[in-house]
Amino acid sequence: MTVLALAVNPVPAAAADPAATESATPAVVAAAVDGDTLQLADGRLLRLAAILAPKGAEPLADAARAALADTAGRPLLLEFGPRRLDRHGRLLAQAWLAAAGGAKGPWLQELLVARGLARVASTDDTRARVPELLRLEAAARAEQRGLWADPVYRVRTPDDVGDGLNSFQIVEGRVLTAAAVSGGGYLNFGADYKTDFTLSFSRESLRRLKESGVDFKSLQGVRVRARGWLRSFNGPLIEITHPEQIEVLQ
Repeated sequence: MTVLALAVNPVPAAAADPAATESATPAVVAAAVDGDTLQLADGRLLRLAAILAPKGAEPLADAARAALADTAGRPLLLEFGPRRLDRHGRLLAQAWLAAAGGAKGPWLQELLVARGLARVASTDDTRARVPELLRLEAAARAEQRGLWADPVYRVRTPDDVGDGLNSFQIVEGRVLTAAAVSGGGYLNFGADYKTDFTLSFSRESLRRLKESGVDFKSLQGVRVRARGWLRSFNGPLIEITHPEQIEVLQ
């Protein structure tokens, strides 16, 4: 199966987020809170941007946290996007262990995604470096590393989403219809939009999709892989806010 990037002419990852900071901010790790959150030496919490690791009682939560445990006491370099804090007040950044001379060492997001200990889970303001993370995720999934060997984290089909409501999910299927409605739009995966799986787009997300080089209507009949928070609204639905949530498959 071939995965096509949504952008017709792919651009460097940093360009996907125009407000991404060019310079890195130093920090020091105190401890790993979980698989995508670090306590910093100054007392602040750092949420690793654009990924989602298992937590609490979820399968492989301990393994994800353990992967970050040896960062305690080590210096980091942080790159922020347009939003420096998440809704919980945590710092939100891409993070690298600092190497000799202040250079970037291992990239923490890469470490987790490549080992299959986190999924790519970007937002409209954490889009930088997502294409690279998606490639790392695909390789981990193909080799069934980490969470990809556990059916809890399987890539679902439109008919296999019922027990995944109110959680982050990845869903793969063929678009039946692309419907433009009141400035927004819907990609429907079944004949009854009131009960079947759907992707929804606001006017702004359709604009971003077009800027990425994809015409919304051209997705009708195309097989796609989409990711996001699965909720119930006239059937199971994922809201698409930015193009990196969708991979076009052929």
